[in-house]
Amino acid sequence: MTENKTKPTEVSVARFIDAIEDEARCVDVKALVRLMKKATGAKPKMWGSSIIGFDSCHYKYESGREGDAPLVGFSPRKPATVLYSLLGSGDSDALLAMLGKHTTGKGCLYSKRLADVDLEVLQELVVKAVAAKRAR
Repeated sequence: MTENKTKPTEVSVARFIDAIEDEARCVDVKALVRLMKKATGAKPKMWGSSIIGFDSCHYKYESGREGDAPLVGFSPRKPATVLYSLLGSGDSDALLAMLGKHTTGKGCLYSKRLADVDLEVLQELVVKAVAAKRAR
């Protein structure tokens, strides 16, 4: 079996954020760090080279593949910020309908700018996703 490339690293989250050249994206990243830190009670940690993750959870698929992943996290990519592990809780579809401008795919939520979404709804999505994962 192949080894999971997305692992926690010792890279500084602050240094990663400081290296973001787009000022608007940098502001969004700092806001997401505050939002997810509040929702999880965990400090941010770099996972791989570009994912800021909070807390961790162990997963095991029916295929036998298993590993660890951030409980929730995001990656500020050029086309859009990718938010991980927010979908699939009981209320996520209803909350997504109220979120604002975004897209989804393969379990991820994509947002070009935080100004396009309702931050209170996003906070609730994160809180519910965290609660659902911790309950498992």
